[in-house]
Amino acid sequence: MAAKKRSKVKAGKRTPATSARASERSTKKTKAAARAKAASSKASAPAPAAKKAKKKAASKPAAAKASAASAKAPPAASATLGEGDRAPSFDLSDHAGGSVSSASLSGHPYVLYFYPKDDTPGCTTEACGFRDSFPDFDAAGVRVLGVSPDSVASHQKFVGKYGLPFTLLSDGERSLAAAYGVWALKKLYGRESMGIVRSTFLIDAEGTIRKVWRGVRVNGHVAEVQAAAAQLA
Repeated sequence: MAAKKRSKVKAGKRTPATSARASERSTKKTKAAARAKAASSKASAPAPAAKKAKKKAASKPAAAKASAASAKAPPAASATLGEGDRAPSFDLSDHAGGSVSSASLSGHPYVLYFYPKDDTPGCTTEACGFRDSFPDFDAAGVRVLGVSPDSVASHQKFVGKYGLPFTLLSDGERSLAAAYGVWALKKLYGRESMGIVRSTFLIDAEGTIRKVWRGVRVNGHVAEVQAAAAQLA
C-alpha cells in the first residue's frame, strides 16, 4: 500500500525539464492563436482597392442625382434684349394643341407678353385686359401671344374660363423666357427665387423688337401696348 502511494506521488511530481517543455508548448499555442487572429482580421478588413470602389459606388447615386437635377434646371437668362434687336426664334406648343413658331409669324407684327402663372390675380387681370382690347389689336393686324411656363392643359382651362380670344404658348422649359431675359432671380418678402418677370415685347413684321416693357404693372399696361401697336399699322 505504501509503495503504491509513493508511486502515485512520483507520477504527479513535475521536474524542471517537464515544466520547461510545458511552458514552451503554451507559448507556441499563444503565438499560433495570435497569428490566426491577425490573419482573420486581415481577411475580414476591406482591401484599399475595395474601399475605394465602395466609396466611388456610394458617390455615384449622389452624382447621378445632381446631374439629373442639373438637366431639369431651366436655362439661365440671356443678356437683356432691347429695342432694335432681332427677336429670338422659337417653336412652342399652343393651348389649342398645335404649335406656333417665329417662322410662321414672319411678315406679321405681334405682341409677345410673358406672365408668371395661369389663373392668378395679376395674370388674370392682364389676360382679360388683352381680351377686352383684342378687337383693336386685330384691327391693327397685330397678333397677341401670351407666354408662361404652364402646361397646354392649364392654358386650355385658362382660355376657356375667361374666353380669351388670343393664343397662349407653353414655355415649359423656359427657353423662350431665357432668350428674352425674363427668366430671372426675383425677390418676394425677402426670399429669392427664379421666376418670370412680367414683360411684354412688340415685334414688327420684319422680326425686330420695336418696344419693350419689363417689370410690368398690370393696371394701364394693355392700353400702352395697344397704342404702340397701332403705330405699326
